[in-house]
Amino acid sequence: MFCYAREGWTRFVSRTIHAVGGIAVRKGARPRVAVVQRSKDKLWVLPRGKLRRDERPVAGARREVVEETGFRVEVCDFLGVITYQARGRPKVVQFWLMRAEAEPSYELMKDIVAVEWLSLGAAVKRLSYPLEKLFLTNVGRLAILQHRRPQRRKAKASATKTSATKTSAIKTGPRRKNSARRTGV
Repeated sequence: MFCYAREGWTRFVSRTIHAVGGIAVRKGARPRVAVVQRSKDKLWVLPRGKLRRDERPVAGARREVVEETGFRVEVCDFLGVITYQARGRPKVVQFWLMRAEAEPSYELMKDIVAVEWLSLGAAVKRLSYPLEKLFLTNVGRLAILQHRRPQRRKAKASATKTSATKTSAIKTGPRRKNSARRTGV
């Protein structure tokens, strides 16, 4: 049995740093991915930052990307999580795919020196951290493909209920393998 009340476990959970960010892809004929340069250490990273208390992760991710890139964004799909140690504490960063507008809408925050919109390959090369390079390499193509697809509009609730009823009548139990049906062999 796993005990959550153990002193070491509660300390581990409360010490975890929760952060959010996005792979922002700019609209246009040739998709470009945003990478930002931090002023404190001049490193190139994906736009991300700490989640505020009582802030929903999607809202925090949008806020961080807008603050760090200066571009309004639309949050699309969840892409994944990276985890690592930061100053001896576990850090968990959740990332979403975001579609950015063609032109900036806001000034950059003071913590960011520069924003560059690069092709996927150039963005991977520009990133300073190997873990972010690996993450962008693995989910970047998916992000670009998702960005190129036209957005689907949500169907009306009544149409969804009707199609759900039809498909539930068609569904049967799980399929069995042929070997499971054999008896006396």
